Amino acid sequence: MAIKSHRDLEAYQRAKKLLVPVHELIPQLPADERFGLGDQMRRASKSVVDNIVEGYSHKDTPVKAESFWRISMGSANEMAEHLDQAVLLKYLPAEPVKPLVEEYTIIAKQLNRLIQNWRKF
Repeated sequence: MAIKSHRDLEAYQRAKKLLVPVHELIPQLPADERFGLGDQMRRASKSVVDNIVEGYSHKDTPVKAESFWRISMGSANEMAEHLDQAVLLKYLPAEPVKPLVEEYTIIAKQLNRLIQNWRKF
């Protein structure tokens, strides 16, 4: 399938689907973590999506595109870590968080492959 838009990238589709579940978890954090950790999670989850879009908009300049996709990959890894920490600290239950961690891990791997193979698409 030809990639005609950032919306055709599977990493974008996966990251966009995670925005609502992540934002729904934040009110479950302890009150003293809703601003700190909650704000970091809000920003990181949006950064994954936003930087995929920004990278695609620079698709004709591979160095720029790669830079944005690396930021997005870093944000995906950051989200997986924030979620792992929230479970470890017993801020959130493991059951609803585990699939989100798995998805962010997949997104990071997809972005890594995208960076390595963009010129082949």
